[in-house]
Amino acid sequence: MPTLDWLRKEFHYGYSSGDVLAWFPDKHRKEEERQIVGSYRRFFMREVKPRLRPDFKVLELGPGRGSWSRSLLKYLPKGELHTVDFQDVSQWLQPKLYDGRLTCHQVTDNTMAPVPDAYFDLFFSLGVLCHNNATDIQTVLTNARKKVKPGGIAIQHYGDWKKLDALGWATHHNIPKDFQNKRDDEIWWPRNDQETMRRCCESAGWKVVSIDLGSFGRDSVALLENPR
Repeated sequence: MPTLDWLRKEFHYGYSSGDVLAWFPDKHRKEEERQIVGSYRRFFMREVKPRLRPDFKVLELGPGRGSWSRSLLKYLPKGELHTVDFQDVSQWLQPKLYDGRLTCHQVTDNTMAPVPDAYFDLFFSLGVLCHNNATDIQTVLTNARKKVKPGGIAIQHYGDWKKLDALGWATHHNIPKDFQNKRDDEIWWPRNDQETMRRCCESAGWKVVSIDLGSFGRDSVALLENPR
């Protein structure tokens, strides 16, 4: 861990955070929000929705069972959502329900080869890059930038060890304390922080608008722009 082979197998069941836009979170989402120290709904309504237009084309990485996919589709009545995942997520997202607005691509690597180049207005993920090491994050960001239009943006959540250190490695943050003494290839929450993420983003060719939108106490979310 966190190798590509591990990532291909680990989330075969399709990860779900429930309805992230519900005013009252269910038990599972409430626990996730306690661990991440923040509100999914508040994050979406403050940071994602204002940056969407009804006709946007959005690329989502690692949708799992589609908690964030359904939220995005709600605000894309004339747009499109394309997802890329190691799993066949169409069994959970059911694209036929969305009148051509949703396309699910199953992939085996991080090239994002099935999706068109310079097509998307927004590249989004939450709960994905936190399980990738810096080398793979840079690969993802490099390949995704080719798929985003010049001037398009990315909203990408990632793990931030410095914020976690500041909170304290208590078990209620869901990251085992013994990870501190293990190598990145032995853990499912690789070492990352804002400085490392900035280097990955800039090396991949993105302009960093904000390295952390400040939505969560445990993790960070970067806002990026594809230069024109």
